[in-house]
Amino acid sequence: MHLNGRSLKIVEAMLTKAQERRVALHPIEKGGRFIDCGIDVHGGLRAGIELVKICMADLADVALVPGTVGGRSCPHVQVSTDHPVAACLASQYAGWQISEGKFFAMGSGPMRAAYGHEPVFASIGYKEATHSVVGVLEGRNPPTSGVIAKIASACGVPPSSVTLLVAPTASIAGGLQVVARSVETALHKLHELHFDMTRVISAHGVAPLPPVAKNDLAAIGRTNDSILYGARVVLYVEGDDASIEEVGPKVPSSSSKDHGEPFAAIFARYNNDFYAVDPHLFSPAEVVIQNVETGNVFSFGAIDDAVLTRSFYSG
Repeated sequence: MHLNGRSLKIVEAMLTKAQERRVALHPIEKGGRFIDCGIDVHGGLRAGIELVKICMADLADVALVPGTVGGRSCPHVQVSTDHPVAACLASQYAGWQISEGKFFAMGSGPMRAAYGHEPVFASIGYKEATHSVVGVLEGRNPPTSGVIAKIASACGVPPSSVTLLVAPTASIAGGLQVVARSVETALHKLHELHFDMTRVISAHGVAPLPPVAKNDLAAIGRTNDSILYGARVVLYVEGDDASIEEVGPKVPSSSSKDHGEPFAAIFARYNNDFYAVDPHLFSPAEVVIQNVETGNVFSFGAIDDAVLTRSFYSG
């Protein structure tokens, strides 16, 4: 599979309907381009869905489905994939720290597979040679020519072959693409627990789409809560049951000592430092593992509607 090529097709299709999607294309001086999906434009639900597909190299079906939080209607973001490791760990996971001057953002999307130097790639055995790269950044600042040049050099392509899509967390599209990481967070947690990722053959996840927050810091709280307290993931795996029973209780967010209050409060307690938060917290609320060989089903964790309600509707 050519991950960057698959995403690039979604990008070009999006650009043919840029006005309808409420996104804007901006060429970058010295080469490259970025697509604004929510900084100076409205973006929206359709842009958000396409942003997720680009993040996942078009290896997942993405949809909004009905749901409730605290008794109020709240759309949920649903993802389904038959290529979970490639879609999530090789592409969607925001594992590339991109820093250039005063610019900083976590990079996701298939450009990561062209870069290929994150530790996760050593274990999943995937790296991509490509002529063009596509990346997604969660942020409010447009990428500079220096950012483009740095990514181009790391991926072995000219700056003119770099496409970045950017959306703030406090935007419709930006919030949607973060909340679509239900399956990704489950897989990353399993990877960190040294589970054999080749055993995971299909996956489905759903998580509530929170109201757009008043600013990006508040939005970080809500989108994280959507996963930590509201995401449900079903993984289809092969192999033995004993290893599933052993690792399963460690997968959901409830396995963390920091679990139990809105992420905004947890984040503030650690002076807004992501790396100080217990890394075991970043996973879905509920994980169900179906063994397609034995027919047995294992369930771990649970939704916490009370924390979600506080997070979404209390300011």
